[in-house]
Amino acid sequence: MSQFDAVLFDAGDTLIRLSGSGETLLHRAAADLGLAPLDPGEVADVWKRVLDTSSTAEEMAKGRDLSTGQHHDVWTALYTAAGCENLAPGLSERLYALTVDAASWEAFEDTVPTLRALSERGTKIGIVSDTGFDLRPAMEQLGVMAYVDTVVMSFQHGMCKPAVPVFLAACDQLDVAPERCLMVGDNPLTDSGAIAAGMHVFLLPRPAATGPRGLGRVLSLV
Repeated sequence: MSQFDAVLFDAGDTLIRLSGSGETLLHRAAADLGLAPLDPGEVADVWKRVLDTSSTAEEMAKGRDLSTGQHHDVWTALYTAAGCENLAPGLSERLYALTVDAASWEAFEDTVPTLRALSERGTKIGIVSDTGFDLRPAMEQLGVMAYVDTVVMSFQHGMCKPAVPVFLAACDQLDVAPERCLMVGDNPLTDSGAIAAGMHVFLLPRPAATGPRGLGRVLSLV
């Protein structure tokens, strides 16, 4: 008999991710605006500044995943500060629109097979995500939602992981006790908050550029 009745997953960089590199998205945004091709070196510099800034404590403290409005404002301001508007006026807004577009996301190659295997075992599946926009349309297109019983997104609750109530909300919706849940994610600072909620936690390393995510290991734990 399994020690877990449910598995909760983080979404971004655990089950799904933006398709292609950020630089690719910047070039797509420019093309959508009808602009001439951007200088690859300048695009690389801008995207590096985005990456370097987005994970800082100062940036994270701006509450970008607490509401859809804050998500838009914080990210477009970051893109502008990183130099998007210097490349082309309007690029920050178009880049943001692409990142929240369901068509811009892809599932890892082992995401759906792992979810299907869990579902066939009778394991309940939930998603707990820090996000400022609704990820369900993307996950629906990618075949993820066919196996998911509940989705808890931070912007709907006004709080982010590692806050315990976010994890408990998923347990309540699944009608499963926290000690019977396994949380799977990739961020030790946020996903490990499930421990304080009484759950076990399995953390994945950073994803490789290609290939499976390593989600098959979850099946050996359930």
